[in-house]
Amino acid sequence: MAIIELGESIPALTPHASSVSLPTWSDNIGYEEGQARVISKMTTGYPRFFIHKAIVAFAEDVAQKIGKPGCQAMLFPSTKTARSCVSFMHSRDSSITAGQIQIIDLVLDKQRADSEMLKKVSPSISAVIFPTPLFPLAKQYWQHSGDGVSSRRAEFCHGLFLDSLLVEKTALQPVSNGFQKACKGPRRYQRGSVDKTPSKMNKDGQESPKVSDQPATVPLQEARESTQFLEERFGRNLDVSFVDNAKSAIRRRIAGSLMGEVDLSTAPSSKMSSNMRGVVELSEDDVYLYPCGMNSIFHTHRMMLEARGSLKSISFGFPYVDTLKILEKFGPGCIFYGNGSSEDLDDLEKRLKGGERFLTLICEFPGNPMLKCPDLQRIRKMADKYDFSVIVDETIGNFINVHVLPYADVVVSSLTKIFSGECNVMGGSAIFNPQGRYYQALKKVADVEFEDNYWAEDVIFMERNSRHFVSRIERINENAELICDILRGHPLVKEVFYPKHNSSKACYDACRTPKGGYGGLLSFTFYTTAQAIAFYDRIETAKGPSLGTNFTLTSPYVILAHFLELDWAARFGVPADLIRISVGLEDAEELKSTFSDALKAAEAVSLEDS
Repeated sequence: MAIIELGESIPALTPHASSVSLPTWSDNIGYEEGQARVISKMTTGYPRFFIHKAIVAFAEDVAQKIGKPGCQAMLFPSTKTARSCVSFMHSRDSSITAGQIQIIDLVLDKQRADSEMLKKVSPSISAVIFPTPLFPLAKQYWQHSGDGVSSRRAEFCHGLFLDSLLVEKTALQPVSNGFQKACKGPRRYQRGSVDKTPSKMNKDGQESPKVSDQPATVPLQEARESTQFLEERFGRNLDVSFVDNAKSAIRRRIAGSLMGEVDLSTAPSSKMSSNMRGVVELSEDDVYLYPCGMNSIFHTHRMMLEARGSLKSISFGFPYVDTLKILEKFGPGCIFYGNGSSEDLDDLEKRLKGGERFLTLICEFPGNPMLKCPDLQRIRKMADKYDFSVIVDETIGNFINVHVLPYADVVVSSLTKIFSGECNVMGGSAIFNPQGRYYQALKKVADVEFEDNYWAEDVIFMERNSRHFVSRIERINENAELICDILRGHPLVKEVFYPKHNSSKACYDACRTPKGGYGGLLSFTFYTTAQAIAFYDRIETAKGPSLGTNFTLTSPYVILAHFLELDWAARFGVPADLIRISVGLEDAEELKSTFSDALKAAEAVSLEDS
């Protein structure tokens, strides 16, 4: 394939892509160092780390129109998430005063937007407005929590805001007869209905004549034109009337009871059929959808704190960067077992026998980027004995390959990855195990705390992308093993990290489904950094952050994820020059040729050094 230019979206020409092209090793370092050469070319970036330009543009307009000079805005999907951001900022900086930060709720002016589509999606935005010096603190919350608005929601709502259809909630004043009085705006947006606002009374208590003698209704033709205009401008040719059915289809796929195509125009049956998860009585109501994977982890952790009380957590195995940050910054903290080894479990058991108690143990299965697998069977026994919950992130393993729900109280996943595959929409999920000890307590908390902030357009894209994820995973499993064998057989490759060949293979196999493979993610190292750089610069795949794409995606993962803590990562056996490959659906012969050419580039470096 042709190499995508520096800073362009992956896939190319994709407005809401979840990856960005960093085609050389030096580009990755330049991005981390903030070099103008790289940053100036970034048209997009990995969501949560790089705020999408559509979101930035909307935030700038909000701040300019509503905020004070010298302020910025950060956008959230609800008042609740905005308040959570403000609470975090106050908790991290005690010098912030109450008046420095404000929350502005923007809602649809239904009096002026007579569109069933708009009513269905119910667009809203809550903006946190703060002095510019506080941006890094607000950005921390945005990155760690995943609570920020999606780029599609921002783009959609920005259009409404510019047309004065999304307005400050306080601008919509209720009146005595119960009807909403809206600020006046362009006539084409006004509803074709009778004016229900109360008439003014004179001093004698009689109804005063109206100043204007205009008809009480907007002409029918004009009302129709207004509705058509709104549908065409904001509808995007996506039938969002099916969004509830699309959410149900996604939840059932995640639960393992629905595979393949589904007719979204038909409501799903009230009862879910048997599932592939290995747990009885699992319902689609036990599956919760979130705007992104990290958001599912963030809210699961918060619900667990609410359900069980303020206890420290356990981060087991080398984690994705923000998972650890959530445990450290939101709640009483955590203990960290970065190796995720049997010796770590021995130490944990010693602590538990000594009387220490914990909220939850969270782990990835397998881990990123070393593909190690924790001993879930032993962890489950310890959790039952010493009363702590288990949260497993199955993003890399996925339930077609492994069944981890029987060992977990909650299973979380980033749907952005292999479930979608297209790299053009975000999503996350959390499954409550109905057989788990804390199930009832978690459900009670979720009944109060869960907020569905998954934007309608994102739902439609995710449902469509995920229809054939089973067959995609099977093909990717095969391709990954092919690439793994090629790398393991090459003399310059020092080590390959893949569940099939890691020392923790027995732990993976204990959870592997009868027809499951070992997944599409692998990492490897060369004997020298120069060889790694030559390989990376030469390989003709997409090159950037993320994983689980339908196309092969290569990344110097540790450089991107841990650039400011490379020595810390190395202490847990995670080298800075590691290369991570997310294998795609390409033809096997094409992949062989691609990797052969890149390995020859590494060989050429070795010859020069000899």
